[in-house]
Amino acid sequence: MRSYRQLFRTPEFTPLFLASSATVVAQTVSGLALGVLVFRATDSPLLSALSMFGPSLTQVLGATFLLSGADRLPPRSTLTGISLAFAAGTAVLALPALPLWGVFAVLVGQGLAASLGGGVRWGLVNEILSKDGYLLGRSVFNMMSGVMQIIGFATGGVLVAVLSPRTGLLLAAALYAVAAVVIRLCLSSRPPRATGRPSASATWRANALLWSSPPRRQVYLALWIPNGLVVGCESLYVSYVPDSAGTLFACAALGMLTGDVLVGRVLPPRLRPRLGFPLLLLLAVPYLPFLLHPALPLAAAAVTLASVGFGASLVQQERLVALTPDELSGHALGLHSAGMLTMQGVAAALAGSLAQLTSPARAMTVMAVGSAGVTLLLMGAARREELRTVSCETGSGR
Repeated sequence: MRSYRQLFRTPEFTPLFLASSATVVAQTVSGLALGVLVFRATDSPLLSALSMFGPSLTQVLGATFLLSGADRLPPRSTLTGISLAFAAGTAVLALPALPLWGVFAVLVGQGLAASLGGGVRWGLVNEILSKDGYLLGRSVFNMMSGVMQIIGFATGGVLVAVLSPRTGLLLAAALYAVAAVVIRLCLSSRPPRATGRPSASATWRANALLWSSPPRRQVYLALWIPNGLVVGCESLYVSYVPDSAGTLFACAALGMLTGDVLVGRVLPPRLRPRLGFPLLLLLAVPYLPFLLHPALPLAAAAVTLASVGFGASLVQQERLVALTPDELSGHALGLHSAGMLTMQGVAAALAGSLAQLTSPARAMTVMAVGSAGVTLLLMGAARREELRTVSCETGSGR
């Protein structure tokens, strides 16, 4: 599959794409609204960051106990139920009398549901498009995510400034409900990709099998850690510029969109594998000058440039799909999604704690240094593995 026209002519791709678009707008609007709501109530960078990205911490529980359902549950019913659960939970978050502990209890439940939903959704994309179309399809989803985040953060910023954060939460709840309707009415009923009942033991066995392969293990680490640490930087936008956080979030989405277009459509296939690690470095380096607390225009430019590096995930996902058997595709992609989001939650907590002790600008710089350092370590490990492989092939050919 080589063109966007072929992609959108594929049966069921377009409704899944539209439902996912509504979900991304809902996530961005609700995340910004909730982050502002919590920051106004507590004046805490840590709690604000956790309200936006902390639910990702519960993804590790979903990856441990629920992820076998990604290939063992019917996709349409599962995605419909998850969207409705998010609609209800987001409506509850808009209640004026909801205490802070109640906010985080709802977010934990949403994080558990999202850990399963990611595996089901990306496994379904792989099933609809097959492996030869997955990269193009995923790049389109990522581009959509960038555009919808720009729209969502711009809309959320206006709603927060002109009306109230709770209005943004109600809009997000309505969008989740729209996504549920589109999925239920426009996708066909498909059987599960794998047999057997979902269980914790089945999840553990599949996780162990996926993790046992050194090449897959290296791909997972590259997918999870460097960009997770940079998301820690993003979690501090609200405390860095409370009145203009939506601008920085929109610039980050614009940069991510650019990176996805570059990797998914512009770069030739032979060049893509070489750019995975350089793009990860690009993701971190522009945040280093935040130590000097740049003004909003310079900060926005740095954020845009850095976010181009998120295109590295497409390179790594393509390799992960190539290394994974079809019957584990949903589980493998769900593990990637859950691990990535868990790392984002850990990084948000770490960045918020550092900001609490120092300042948001300093904490962002520390997170960027950590991301670049991990990338350099992974580059060294990949190079050593490549040299060992060449040495073994040379030795066997004598």
